[in-house]
Amino acid sequence: LSLVGSEMCIRDSWYSMKEIMEYLGVSRDTVLDWIERREMPAAKIGRLWKFKISEVDAWMKSGVAADK
Repeated sequence: LSLVGSEMCIRDSWYSMKEIMEYLGVSRDTVLDWIERREMPAAKIGRLWKFKISEVDAWMKSGVAADK
């Protein structure tokens, strides 16, 4: 596998709330606020939130997280 290929596999896997908090360096409350108020891409499976890193990265780059 090339580095690009393996990176794509990692980027397309689902991340947990804890992993996304660590990845972004923000609190759980911030993530929940972004989901509710700023349409952060996330999927709720039962009581668990799951995130695709590629979608979260695109959302962050769009500037929506920084909007007030």
